[in-house]
Amino acid sequence: MSAPRTAVSATRALVVLILALASSVLFDARVSAGDERDHLRVASKAFTESVILGEIAAQLGSAAGTPTQHRRALGGSRLCWDALLGGEIDLYPEYTGTLTQELVRDLGPAGADAAALRAALRGRGIGVIGPLGFDNTYAIGMRAVVADARGIRSLSDLRSHPDLRFGFSNEFMNRRDGWPGLAARYALPQTTVQGLDHDLAYRGLRDGRLDATDLYRTDAEIRRYDLRVLADDRGFFPRYDAVLVYRLDAEARWPAAFATLRHLQGAIDAPAMIAMNAQVKLDKIAEGTVAAAFVSAHAGSFGAATVSAAATTGTRARRIWQHTREHLLLVAVSLLAAIAVALPMGILAARRPRLGQLLLAAVGVVQTIPSLALLVFMIPLLGIGALPATAALFLYSLLPIVRNTHAGLRAIAPSVRDAAAALGLPPLAILWQIELPLATGTILAGIKSAAVINVGTATLGALIGAGGLGQPIFTGIRLDDLPLILEGAVPASVLALAVQGVFDLMDRAAVPRGLRQ
Repeated sequence: MSAPRTAVSATRALVVLILALASSVLFDARVSAGDERDHLRVASKAFTESVILGEIAAQLGSAAGTPTQHRRALGGSRLCWDALLGGEIDLYPEYTGTLTQELVRDLGPAGADAAALRAALRGRGIGVIGPLGFDNTYAIGMRAVVADARGIRSLSDLRSHPDLRFGFSNEFMNRRDGWPGLAARYALPQTTVQGLDHDLAYRGLRDGRLDATDLYRTDAEIRRYDLRVLADDRGFFPRYDAVLVYRLDAEARWPAAFATLRHLQGAIDAPAMIAMNAQVKLDKIAEGTVAAAFVSAHAGSFGAATVSAAATTGTRARRIWQHTREHLLLVAVSLLAAIAVALPMGILAARRPRLGQLLLAAVGVVQTIPSLALLVFMIPLLGIGALPATAALFLYSLLPIVRNTHAGLRAIAPSVRDAAAALGLPPLAILWQIELPLATGTILAGIKSAAVINVGTATLGALIGAGGLGQPIFTGIRLDDLPLILEGAVPASVLALAVQGVFDLMDRAAVPRGLRQ
């Protein structure tokens, strides 16, 4: 068999392999999507307390005989709220202060009135269970030793210390009830103010790189790091009573689950919540296990069956396999779609030089958008979960494939095409039997680059509920748990190396030795 025919056969084999893989993962995705629609979909925000409350709600729903799914650590308040309004989730834990100050802004002076809040939410098709029994309002904290050395006990005292270094959670930096409003109310002069992850801010305080940060009053780290909670002497922060917000149509579908969930009202006081947070953050006990212990201890009052902690946590191998499958789904589908679109674009760019410059510039601009920003841009269009993550990965895959296809075809000597045309081959035959085989090595290099980039970038999909190997990485960062971080990071690295190895083998099979670079 000639070298071009060998390359054509290998190229066809590659297409068949990718199609088979994509068909498999798409079938799994359809099955999972069907299962999801038949479940009570509980979500939680990306911090420990919210995940614990989400686990408690999910386990109570399951104990009531309702098929339940928990989308853990989905994101910030706005992401969860929009997902609730859009019908992508059915329930998640929230706080009254966040609702009145950030999410439902049309209440006016009546914003602090519980009845007005419930009426406004009902008009949006949203119900409330709670308060759950504790107020987790915002506060500003410093290490006690630093606060004592400077004589700081209240927020007003901060005005006399403009050199203090503030580090606030990214959400707090932009909230109306966060740093902008706080700085205005107290006329704070500090200019060294940065946004960062909430859990990393605690480490900054511990290491002396920060002087103050925002706290939640039920955070276990307050006691762990001996922090001083500064008095809110001008009453800036509203109450943040913990509640469950849910879709009214979900209650109609799952009445037994909501009848059980209503027993949570007033059932969790502040000491109990602080203790559960400490078990997770300080004792490294899984959120599901802590939630199961709470549900089981209150099973009689909740009217629910005892929940087995073993049923809420899987083995490490099982978790890794599940996250790896989710990761492969994101990478395989996005890469297949990119190949289907980028190859024709690259061919067109090579055949039409002026149009080619525009195409290359367009896909190049997409590549300059930060990956996290691109994921966020996808949410208003496609919602949360795997679909927006796949779309973002698809867009990121275009440039290397388009560019390499264009470069591979343009590198072919014009005399080769002229000779093929002289033999009477039509343009499509020249493309399929001559040009693409000769450019196979360069094209495969572009596809390999796109695949490896996708494996790494797909970890960010966990931030919008897409799952994958980013889930244990971000959870490990939140819990300061190195083994959990490695549970996602090591398989992701191995997967990237495996993908590169597979494409290296394809390159050896598809490209004749004389054409290899």
